[in-house]
Amino acid sequence: MMSLAFPVMCWAPDGANAAPTQAEAKNGVSIHHSVCPHDCPSVCALDVEVVNGERIGRVRGAPQAYTDGVICAKVARYAERANHPDRLTVPLKRVGPKGSGEFTPISWDEALDTVAEAFRSAADRHGPETVWPYFYAGTMGLVQRDGIERLRHVMGYSEQHKTYCTALATAGWMAAAGHRLGTDAREMAESEVIVVWGGNPVHTQVQVMNWVARAKKNNGARLVVVDPYRTPTAEKADLHVMLRPGTDGALACAVMHVLFRDGLADRDWMARFTDEPEALEQHLATRTPEWAEAITGVPAATIVEFARLYGGTKKSFLRVGYGFTRSRNGAVNMHAVACLPSVTGAWAHYGGGALWGNGGVFGISKTLIEGLDRRRPGVRSLDMSRIGPVLAGNPQDLGDGPPVTAMLVQSCNPAAVAPETALVRQGLLRDDLFLCVHEQFMTDTARYADIVLPATMFTEHDDLYVASGHTFLQCHRAVVPPLGECRSNHEVICALAERLGADHPGFRMSAWEMIDTTLKTSGYEGADALLTARWQDKARTGDDARFLNGFGHADGKFHFRADWAAQGPAHHGLPTLPDHAAVIDEASAEHPFRLVAAPARNFLNSTFTETPTSQKLEKEPTALIHPDDAAGLGLVEGQPVSLGNSRGVVVVAWKPFAGLCKGVVVVESIWPNKNFAGGLGINTLISAEAGYPNGGGVFHDTAIWVRPGLVPFSSLSASS
Repeated sequence: MMSLAFPVMCWAPDGANAAPTQAEAKNGVSIHHSVCPHDCPSVCALDVEVVNGERIGRVRGAPQAYTDGVICAKVARYAERANHPDRLTVPLKRVGPKGSGEFTPISWDEALDTVAEAFRSAADRHGPETVWPYFYAGTMGLVQRDGIERLRHVMGYSEQHKTYCTALATAGWMAAAGHRLGTDAREMAESEVIVVWGGNPVHTQVQVMNWVARAKKNNGARLVVVDPYRTPTAEKADLHVMLRPGTDGALACAVMHVLFRDGLADRDWMARFTDEPEALEQHLATRTPEWAEAITGVPAATIVEFARLYGGTKKSFLRVGYGFTRSRNGAVNMHAVACLPSVTGAWAHYGGGALWGNGGVFGISKTLIEGLDRRRPGVRSLDMSRIGPVLAGNPQDLGDGPPVTAMLVQSCNPAAVAPETALVRQGLLRDDLFLCVHEQFMTDTARYADIVLPATMFTEHDDLYVASGHTFLQCHRAVVPPLGECRSNHEVICALAERLGADHPGFRMSAWEMIDTTLKTSGYEGADALLTARWQDKARTGDDARFLNGFGHADGKFHFRADWAAQGPAHHGLPTLPDHAAVIDEASAEHPFRLVAAPARNFLNSTFTETPTSQKLEKEPTALIHPDDAAGLGLVEGQPVSLGNSRGVVVVAWKPFAGLCKGVVVVESIWPNKNFAGGLGINTLISAEAGYPNGGGVFHDTAIWVRPGLVPFSSLSASS
């Protein structure tokens, strides 16, 4: 067995990070600074209680200008997760059939040697592209999340096209604005109208609601929520615009039609800062509220009310979410919605404009972290949302390359979160697939692994964070020692690199050294300075904040006319001016309902599903169904319902809910597969088809049927 020469974290709290007050020290409780690592735009600054130097206690929001002391309930009770008795603490080797959950403890040396040998053997047989490192946003820290890319690039393993969350939204926003910048979120406090479009921040980003509350108090601001169902955020709105899923582009066009028609468009601003305002106005002449009503289901009068409210003030803040882009036409929808403040000229006014993300302010070089200097040209890229077809050997996905026969999964749980769950499961059960999963709990994916490695949580390792919802750069150090034998993502990647003969400076650095070098390379003072300061605000100011120096395109203008070819290869047929792209999975006689698989309040993707409080609050997987639809289907309260299409059947509880359009079903998830009768979760029904023009998971673009009771998939005809 090999000796461990990679950087192992010797835990010792940093002085600047671990200075308790005298009173706290006497009580055995110290307060340490940290950062929330989870997949959320807020990237909250945290104050974490540490009890006797060994485990965390309560978690609170820090007094940073955006977090403002406010954090979500699930993170506030993080001790329930970090100190959970079911956490993985030792490496495990599978001893039973795949998926059985039968494992035996082994040493770290044996585990790492086994993984390295499996990767080496697979590459010797099929070439390096047969190995597919797979990851996503289980942590958003740059070192711990993205270090797996460094191993991939040095070894020439298959690339990963990252499409779960942002690919569709990115394409749409970039086609419009040309850069990942928007209005500072803190300006919401001075807004007079705030529009939350396609998001549910009460569930997913509580800070937005904090700023909405300030705006209401300061200015009597009105809140508009655009969403297919009456979410807790929509319940707080002055106006809820409830539309059919996938029709946001049509709604945006009709709103802009009214803005032009009723004299609420700022033609002077458009003439200076946009590309083709005359063409846009002419194009929208036929996109009337009545036209949009037929597509969206929103009454024409409501569209006019919304447009006049939005266009009646320059201090209109558009907070754009991700949910409405998770559709085959999601990029087109995003582009159309992003055009609204450019029609009114709201960008030029404090408290006005739009925000999808501000990730472009940080300027962090990721060359060291990701090994971009060793990236090999011509290596194939596999779409992570299509892991099911990839593992099934689909030639469209594999191209001229070999099958995937070895994987390392970090910070992701594809057996629960990827589309087409049944196909993913089938792939993970392949006898010729070697799978290593580095995880905190025995997730759905870990159960199929050959080797399972125990992973640290954010309180047990160092990391560096940017954000999309605000402009604060942050880092933190470990505040407690790792639980049991847990190791960080960075440590595991470095250990595998040594065994595989992968050479790169990043493999010889500790996480803190990597943070320090990355910051200095990017023009910052360094890790210790940032840690001492806790955060650094990179907000744009002056003319830049008002976009008076232009947008991100080469001509400096906001683009009403989208160049889809610049955003991705599947661009043919997409409308270049804002419009409704009729490429969605429309309801039909066979599948008369449209499914929205929305996020649950007490889970974050599949994270927190293991904590008792979150389980208790969410109760069970439940479909929200309009009472008229339920009556027509003969559904009985207290009895289960089956949701199905050609990809499978999912059985859930249901309840009548009038706060959605007839023909729409909402299931808030992502519950583990075991919580569903039949053992397959909600993403069984979601297609792995890629959104346009550059891929993207279409999690809210699914046509289904609904039937009372438990309907076995095997009893259905192939056409069901």
